[in-house]
Amino acid sequence: MTKALPVLLGMLMLGACASQVPHSTAPTSAATAPAPVAAASVPADDNLHAVAWTQTALEHDLIYQETFRSAQSQLLGALKDRNWDALPAEDRIAPSKPLKPAVILDIDETVLDNSPYQARLIRKGGEFNEADWAAWCKEERARALPGAVAFTQFAARHGIAVIYISNRAQDLDEATLNNLRKAGLPVSGPDAFLGLGTLLPGCDQVGTEKNCRRQLVSQHYRVLMQFGDQLGDFVTVLSNTPTARAQAMAPYEDWIGSRWFVLPNPTYGSWEPALFNNEWSTPRVQRRQQEIQALHSD
Repeated sequence: MTKALPVLLGMLMLGACASQVPHSTAPTSAATAPAPVAAASVPADDNLHAVAWTQTALEHDLIYQETFRSAQSQLLGALKDRNWDALPAEDRIAPSKPLKPAVILDIDETVLDNSPYQARLIRKGGEFNEADWAAWCKEERARALPGAVAFTQFAARHGIAVIYISNRAQDLDEATLNNLRKAGLPVSGPDAFLGLGTLLPGCDQVGTEKNCRRQLVSQHYRVLMQFGDQLGDFVTVLSNTPTARAQAMAPYEDWIGSRWFVLPNPTYGSWEPALFNNEWSTPRVQRRQQEIQALHSD
């Protein structure tokens, strides 16, 4: 009995230790083990990170503030230089010297933030469509982007016309002008907004290119600066391929940061269809694969 006591005590101690093993490390049967999460059950949305960055990253706001502050610091110098003009030669169809000064700004993702609309698409799992976009515009709720109000108000106070050239449809003019005013952006009148569909006699509109509207502005103003988030906000890009886009911008690289101010837009733009041959009718999964193939890792 005396010799058996240590053995008995050892067995009891082992049993006690086994009862204290954490549940997470205790063996489980196949029937009770949690099923692994399949990768396909977590669908990817290629725009999620872009919209999250746009809405939450302080870096986004700082880039806008930096851009508009830099432009404001140079604006009066450009005003005094009578030879200063921010229009490409092909868009300047009237002499600039006797004309009043102006600045041209795109609207969406340049002065107004439409990321709430993008967020709605992500939550619904959908893509851009004209009906939903028009409904969003008519809500007149887009907020001004950082620095835009201060810059445009500064320009207006110094007698510089603020002209908005946008690819919003012209029938959204009332809602757009109301939204601009609500956001604190200066609007001199209905002619301040040149939407898609604005006509210039003798100029053939090619798709959504803005050259005809820039030419229309050139008849009345000397343009000191242009602002946008797309290459088409500054120059005509008829062949939307990566190579052609680079060629269209190459002659004006020295204008970046002085006459032309480019703002970031990772959520949408002509850069994207350039990667899948501008074929929006291609199924979404195939377009995504073509964008992946355009990536480089060296």
